[in-house]
Amino acid sequence: MERKKYHVIIFLLLLASTIVRAGNKSVIYQAYISNDMLKWKKTIDAMQAGKDKTSPFLLELVNYQYGYIGWCIGSDRKDEASKYLEIAENNLEILEKRSYKVSYLNSYKSAFYGFHIGLSVLKAPFIGPKSVSAAELAMKQDSTNPYGFIQYANSQYYMPAAFGGSKTLAIRYYQKAEKIMKSNPAFLKEDWNYLSLLSIIGKAMEETGNLRSARQYYERILKLEPNFLWVKNELYPNLLKKIK
Repeated sequence: MERKKYHVIIFLLLLASTIVRAGNKSVIYQAYISNDMLKWKKTIDAMQAGKDKTSPFLLELVNYQYGYIGWCIGSDRKDEASKYLEIAENNLEILEKRSYKVSYLNSYKSAFYGFHIGLSVLKAPFIGPKSVSAAELAMKQDSTNPYGFIQYANSQYYMPAAFGGSKTLAIRYYQKAEKIMKSNPAFLKEDWNYLSLLSIIGKAMEETGNLRSARQYYERILKLEPNFLWVKNELYPNLLKKIK
């Protein structure tokens, strides 16, 4: 009887943890499509301050911190980006010690190297190769991990052609990541990463002159999520002006 009670308690604890994670995922998704970065920030702050430090929870938190840091750098909030990058790297270090999903960890390592370059371009010659190597390792370790492909694509897209970068190669790897995500329903339901990837591909198509493909991507995004403000109010209307 006591053993049965023990198993019931464990089940309820696991169920509660799953519900909380699903709730955070939904909140971040809604924040992403509505460009409510204050809500995003409050969510990652609450997660960081919470007692749950299990590996799945920390990896999920690192993903949301990764998204927020990228937004901070893009919005020229470098001090804030530095603060959250340090926190995220500490979380990554904990996960490394546990050897948890090492391919994913190398994906974020690659991204974080890129963030350091975004904060100081002078670091590019020294840590740029580390970013590429970490992404290559992530892809080698797990071919079903889309984030390794995304980070490798990022490294190629933003690296000057004189140093070996290739936007054409980048788009190819972005699309490989898209294919991986499309094959796994877990990546498709209220996941900010999937919409972000489609948007990146759309922008890459547009910036390389493939306006027809860019339009197809933006229209796909709006079919999936009509309330995605960035595409609805900015990317898609601006593209239509170009086409006209």
